[in-house]
Amino acid sequence: MLNATLCDVIRWRKGEVLRVRREWPGAMELDVTVPEGECRALAYPPLVGRPEPGDTVLLNTTALAMGLGTGGYAMVVAVPDRLPQDPSGPGHLVKARYTPLQATVLGADEQDSPHHRILRDADSIDGMPVIVADLHSALPAVLCGLFDAARSASGSSGAGDGGGDVPWPGPHPRVAYVMPDGGALPAWFSMSCARLRELDWLCGVVTTGQAFGGDVEAVTLHTGLLAARHVLGADVAVVAQGPGNLGTGTRWGFSGVSAGEAVNAAAVLGGRPVAALRVSEGDQRERHLGVSHHSLTAYGRVALARAQVVVPELPGEFGGRVAGQARALAARHELVGVPVDGLYEALRRSPVRLSTMGRGLDEDLACFLASAAAGRHAASLLA
Repeated sequence: MLNATLCDVIRWRKGEVLRVRREWPGAMELDVTVPEGECRALAYPPLVGRPEPGDTVLLNTTALAMGLGTGGYAMVVAVPDRLPQDPSGPGHLVKARYTPLQATVLGADEQDSPHHRILRDADSIDGMPVIVADLHSALPAVLCGLFDAARSASGSSGAGDGGGDVPWPGPHPRVAYVMPDGGALPAWFSMSCARLRELDWLCGVVTTGQAFGGDVEAVTLHTGLLAARHVLGADVAVVAQGPGNLGTGTRWGFSGVSAGEAVNAAAVLGGRPVAALRVSEGDQRERHLGVSHHSLTAYGRVALARAQVVVPELPGEFGGRVAGQARALAARHELVGVPVDGLYEALRRSPVRLSTMGRGLDEDLACFLASAAAGRHAASLLA
């Protein structure tokens, strides 16, 4: 029988805050001293209060010790000498349940919510396109393709792009990001979401399952999609796990299987699932080169409902490889070829840094083109 004590799974340290490096809505990045030296730490003020220089903090340093790329921070667990005030207001949904940092939030679907009446009998998202992707890094790329296509359809000249420093010019659809709990649980971890929300590239973030910290909280992915449509008034929803996906190099042991479940949820609610392929030309692991086995498993085995799978029309031998791998999904889904001309320019206008597994736009262009192509196709469904 497997057995583990608390000391087996968490590395605890006590530290002192040196300085605040930067902050964004819901999160603070700190420099902290610990017995081993100085390290980078992350605090979520809504959970632990606001640490200040000189404060003693209790830290979970497990991710830092493991050298995780996405989550390689020491995490502030408490500021013991200056505890935050007790929460106030309604809310009965407990998320991150039965962990030391379980949080009580007001769910859009619970009885005390002003949206309960709307969601109580809601059973359809009215044909709303739901773009499903594996990795969180797909989100800004999907939006670039979607808004570029919407701008072209509206006849906007694109004047005033400003390199992505201002909201996308011209009219664009209302897009909600629906975040399941496969990666990071706090939506606050995502600097991309904070910036996209600030610029109105997203009309809101819906956190579902054990994930929390969105503009709207929901119990399940299903009520999250319903809330995106009926509470936020979204025209399009994007479903992708938060930062920090989990994979084991096995066929079934990866958090991205939730992409297949998202296809099913979108379909059963009367939406139009649009599946974005996880594609890479820069990943040297054979299982992720071309179309990742994550997409082939999630869409080919887990997704029981029919989706439109967007196949980016990439040039050359690599494009042929992607098209050939995608054909494995043709028996279950509709394959939709989408040209990628002009999408590189659209991706360069992203207001947030495009990065996947440490690779930027020019280091793994095919990855971002595939996501942007899904956005481009979803825009055509709104015509």
